[in-house]
This record gives sequence, structure tokens and C-alpha cells, in this order.
Amino acid sequence: MDLKLSSGRYDMTYDDQDSNQSQPSNLCSNSSSFNSSLSSQSSLLSVPSLTHSKQVEHPAPAFHNHLATLKGHSSYVFSLALAGKHLYSGSSNSEIRVWSRDPSSSVHKNPSLNTVAEGYSAVKSILILGDKLFSAHQDHKIRAWKIDHITPHQKYKCIATLPTVNDRCMRLFSANNYIQVRRHKKCTWVHHVDTISALALSRDGSLLYSVSWDRTFKVWKTSNFDCLESIWNAHDDAINAIVLSNDAHVYTGSADKKIKVWKKNDGDKKHSLVATLEKHKSAVNALALTTDDSILYSGAASDGSIIVWEKNGGDDHHMVAAGALKGHNRAILCLTVVSDLLCSGSADKTVRIWRKGIGKNHSCLAVFEGHRGPVKCLAAAVDNNHTRDTNGSGTSYLVYSGSLDFDNYFPFTDLSLMHNIDSKDMMDFIGFT
Repeated sequence: MDLKLSSGRYDMTYDDQDSNQSQPSNLCSNSSSFNSSLSSQSSLLSVPSLTHSKQVEHPAPAFHNHLATLKGHSSYVFSLALAGKHLYSGSSNSEIRVWSRDPSSSVHKNPSLNTVAEGYSAVKSILILGDKLFSAHQDHKIRAWKIDHITPHQKYKCIATLPTVNDRCMRLFSANNYIQVRRHKKCTWVHHVDTISALALSRDGSLLYSVSWDRTFKVWKTSNFDCLESIWNAHDDAINAIVLSNDAHVYTGSADKKIKVWKKNDGDKKHSLVATLEKHKSAVNALALTTDDSILYSGAASDGSIIVWEKNGGDDHHMVAAGALKGHNRAILCLTVVSDLLCSGSADKTVRIWRKGIGKNHSCLAVFEGHRGPVKCLAAAVDNNHTRDTNGSGTSYLVYSGSLDFDNYFPFTDLSLMHNIDSKDMMDFIGFT
């Protein structure tokens, strides 16, 4: 089986005289199916839709070009991470691969060179911090790898497995360090006892947060890998997602249909629960925060909607549901934010690109089709190396997606979006194809 990457470059224009230009390939759906899908969801009856389902008479044309198809992985792609000039991918057969973000790189022609770690269990999440790569695994472990920046495609050395031997030994002899994990089984509190589903880093990189299907989240030091804290039974079911705000609020999303907000104040020994967000009707799979922390996006398992949470403006700065983005028709599996764009991947095999407009309304800028299986992971970044036409303006983005299709391919698309637009323009290009 191959892992494939493909790419499109999109330039949005707003001049009606350009509307007769040729349309792109199947990375974007046609305008009629696109607009009908925006209003097809009705499961979150208590949450208003923030998407505009008006039929567009003259959708703005979009242009793209295919950049690359990368092959290598022999199993499902579960996780992606961007760092510098490289893209990292983790798979269900325990491989971690590194790819050059330059699609013309010779490494893409010989994928046997880019496997940098393998041999443990499915890689559920990847984070990069300087010269360290942290990976979360289905075998209940977190592993830290030393990145060789001089020869990045050499096999990485595993420098720690969390919890470390030292951490485990220090807590063996005190009964207070043991917790009941099953009816007849106990273990020390530093252990995860089920799949570790997601990782997150504190703003200064000093702390690593992990969440697990064992219903806990833990906090680790990135310098010596010690476990500092464990919140046991943080949720009533498996925890699937975690994000951190710039002011150190921790958001966790769970199969118990809840999002919980945690904070550790100065002088506190542990994080405490400060709010519980409840609107989803099924398991929460994915979370994403805007760069200014003003909006939290959450996606769940069955309704295909993305709930938009905004700060209530009070002293507590708690989030309240502002509405829902409706377009996907199956579970939301992953979310990521880049600049003012939200990217969402779904079990409906599509990736959607959203942008907030005037007020609370959001526009769906694009629907990318082509995957033959659920889209499991996303990564996105501004493309600073994009050379624009003389007629182009604005910012260019790269969006990478990994999926569970049989061939394990993840198209990555380069979006070139106009920023100098008003609210009318936003509505006008909802249905671009």
C-alpha cells in the first residue's frame, strides 16, 4: 500500500468577468452539491447554523495545480506534524516517517530512506519540540526521540519512554502512589493504562500534556520527562482530544460528549475543573483553538457539525456555544487552525476549509474530495516560499491531510486566499468550485 500526497494551488478572484474560466479537478466539489451539503445537517437543533446556504449565482473560480504524490506508508496514517522544512507522519503499523515539504525533493522518490522510527505500536499523535520528537502510542506509552537535524532521515534514537524507569521506581514503595484501574488491578498514577490519544505542549514548551482512553490527562516535564500530575477520571469515558490556550487553560474532549476546561492557578498543586461545555450529542473527537484563543472549535462523532464556542465576555472568560458549522455529513475526526482558517477532516472522506466572516458567520471556502477513506489527521501552515503571479495577492497556505483509505494517501493542498474582501465577497464565494 502507498501513501500518496497531492496538492492544488487555489487563487480566489472576485471579478465577475472571470467566472467563465475553467474549473478545477475533483479536489473541490461542484457548486450545487456543495451548497446543498451546507444545509443538510439538522442534528444540533439547539445550536444555530453559522454557515450560509444561499445558492451562489456566480461562484468565484478557483485555480490549482498538482504538486506531488508521495508514496511510502504501508498502513493507515494516524498523525501528522510540521516542523521547519519537514512533515512528520505516524501510522497504524508504528512507523514514523519524515518528508521534505519541498515536493521536488529526491527523498520522495526513495521512501525507504525516510522511516526514522518503527517497531512499537500505532502512532496516535506526534509533536516536535526543538530536537525532540514526542510520539503517543496505542501501547499506553509516550516516546521521546532525538532528532538529528544534520542528517534528518537517519534513524532517530529513542531517548526516553514515558513513564521513565526512574519515575516508576520512585513510586513503587508507597501505597499512596497506586490507583485502582480495574476491579483486581492497581498501578502507579504515572502510568496510562489505555491508548494515548493526543498530546499538547505548553506555550513555553516546558510541559507536555497527554490524554488517554483511560479517562485521564497527565502533565510531564519535557526536560527530564518526569510525570508531574495526573487527573484521574477527568471524564466519564475515553478522552480523544486536548488543546491548550495561551493563558494555560486546558480543553479536553471526550467520548462522554463533554468538553471540560481546566486551569492550574498560581499556588495550586493540580489543575482544577473550571467549566464543562455540553452541546454535542455524540463523542467529541477533535478540538482546535484560534490563535488568539477567542474561539474554540469542536467536532463530534455522528452529527457532522462543528460547534463554534466563543468567550462570553465576562470576567470568567468561559466559552459559550455561538453556533454550528454544517457541511460534513459524517463524523468530524480532526481539526486544525492556521491563521484565520479552520480546516476540518471527516469520515465523509472530505476536507473542508472555513473562514470566519463578519459577526459570527463562517464561510466554507472549499471542499476537497479524493480520499477513499475517512480523513484522520490534518496539519497546516503558511507557505512562505510560494512565488505568486503578478495578478496574485494575499497569503498562501499549505494544508496536509492523512486518511484511513486503503491506499493511505493524504492530498495536501496549497491554498492561496484573498484577504482584502468584504462581507459580500465572503458570501459570494461560498460555493466556489
